[in-house]
Amino acid sequence: MFLDQLSKLVILATFEFHESFPVVHDFFNLVLVRNRGMAFGIMNRHQGRFVFYFLILLTIAAIAILIYWAGRQAKEKGRVLFGLGLILGGAVGNLIDRVRLGFVIDFLDFFAGRYHWPAFNLADSAITIGTIWVAIHLIRQGIHRG
Repeated sequence: MFLDQLSKLVILATFEFHESFPVVHDFFNLVLVRNRGMAFGIMNRHQGRFVFYFLILLTIAAIAILIYWAGRQAKEKGRVLFGLGLILGGAVGNLIDRVRLGFVIDFLDFFAGRYHWPAFNLADSAITIGTIWVAIHLIRQGIHRG
């Protein structure tokens, strides 16, 4: 969460919205964009405040579930906690943006030719890596039991 918020502060201080800086030619740019929706820009062009409040409530519910799950995992499956921590930190990082700014800051922009991955941030990366980590460890634990 700390690295996510720090990286967003640096990007906000350095870039204008929609300004782009090539890091790796024809592959990776830094760009400052607003994401008012969910991951990968889903629901980014919503109208009104309903989606805004819905996403805040959805994130708070997910955080509560993660905290509950992490508490239960602490006794049984310690390795899963690392992944849950990444997911939780990412969710809180994006929630801070949404509450503070009304949108989430995205700035990592990967593409290859015409194919463009939606811009994302470190919180999104932590959520993705954490989810993969948890999935792998839960699958491995299931295999070892069976």
